[in-house]
Amino acid sequence: MQSLIMKSSKEAVQSAAKEFLQFVNKGVSPYHVVEECKQRLLRAGFIELKEAEQWDIKPSSKYFVTRNYSCLIAFAVGGRFLPGNGFSMIGAHTDSPCLRVKPRSKKTTQGCLQVGVECYGGGIWNTWFDRDLTVAGRVMVKSGDRLVHRLVHVPRPLLRVPHLAIHLQRDINDSFGPNKETHLVPILATAVQEQLETNCASSGNAVDANTTAEKHHPALVKALCSELNIQPDTLLDFELCLADTQPGALGGVYEEFIYSPRLDNLHSCYCALKGLMDSCSGDSLVSDPNVRMITLYDNEEVGSESAQGAQSNLTELILTRLSSSSANLTAFQQAAPLSYMISADMAHAVHPNYQDKHEENHRPAFHKGPVIKFNSNQRYATTAVTASILREIAGRVCVPLQDVMVRNDSPCGTTIGPILAARLGIPVLDIGAPQLSMHSIREMCCTSGVLQSTTLFKGFFELFPAVRAMVTVD
Repeated sequence: MQSLIMKSSKEAVQSAAKEFLQFVNKGVSPYHVVEECKQRLLRAGFIELKEAEQWDIKPSSKYFVTRNYSCLIAFAVGGRFLPGNGFSMIGAHTDSPCLRVKPRSKKTTQGCLQVGVECYGGGIWNTWFDRDLTVAGRVMVKSGDRLVHRLVHVPRPLLRVPHLAIHLQRDINDSFGPNKETHLVPILATAVQEQLETNCASSGNAVDANTTAEKHHPALVKALCSELNIQPDTLLDFELCLADTQPGALGGVYEEFIYSPRLDNLHSCYCALKGLMDSCSGDSLVSDPNVRMITLYDNEEVGSESAQGAQSNLTELILTRLSSSSANLTAFQQAAPLSYMISADMAHAVHPNYQDKHEENHRPAFHKGPVIKFNSNQRYATTAVTASILREIAGRVCVPLQDVMVRNDSPCGTTIGPILAARLGIPVLDIGAPQLSMHSIREMCCTSGVLQSTTLFKGFFELFPAVRAMVTVD
């Protein structure tokens, strides 16, 4: 416990945690995460770029670019950067397991208006029962002769997936595995109430629907159009996530915990963003030979294989673009071994009720620092070299580190780390703040993890070039 949490005041730890809560409460979908990042970057003096335009990149300047509005890459160019120099990178992901509205969602069962949903990622789906849910995401709208992208978030509870009473399933406490197609369909309203409210009753399904508005219950369409101040006939299509309306909060008798949705992986997104912006607030960028960069991808929870995911060519395109030089045609190839990426994704803290699920010497605890992830079978990308570099940096900024490796008789998850290590040929380290209840609708971590991670990431951006110069391997 002789760590950053002990050396920093409780006020500093909680202040960092509360600022993160503002971020996570606004990040109700990947699109909203990118929007919140974008607004913070603009306020910090970053300049927005477009992929389809020519760039004029200058030293000691800060930029960002988005793709699909669910993936964002931000970077600050060191004052001493030259083509062929390295990239100091932190990667994370904007998506979390959730239920998503189907393209034709209209369902009516036993007098209840329901919304068809699809399971996205590997959620603990039984935690979605009996929660006050709403919808958030993006909508495509026809406005005159333009097709416009709009974000939408209905802030009040609209939907609920009710449990079946224990009297009708006596074994529910022994075994509960909901059918993902039939048991997870949320209720929007009753047909009776809709008829009273609108003098017409919605019924049936969307099999014969022709327009977007007809594919969904009028009540849902009205709620969306009301938020956006548009007419139903201008609604072209949408991508909507279901989200818990209960905001994240501090918890525990000493308020040392964060109870929140989407900790995996908005905690890492926020800390990477904050670390980058904080590292640029002083004078260190002017003397930096590297480009400092964060890469926040979409679709990690479903394999990253998309145009906006870590398996896309986006990262390589941007790195080669920044390395481009008519005087040095192999600049990117030279930059790769001089670069380094932190793959930041949450780690499993040891669970006091299930401690046997962890290898006895690798049991990450709250407050004891970010967790370096190891796996010899390359489910994580950490090597002895990349771990040594980060340990040196962490020691200089007084952030403690922990190690984790799964048991031999337990499956191991994976991250964007191995994907990017293989695709780019850049040294990568996997790390994450410890948390419990991963992939539940409500997750839990410690407040100190925010300040520890942001301090480590800021230190990484400022110190990596000097520490990299100490390394002798290839």
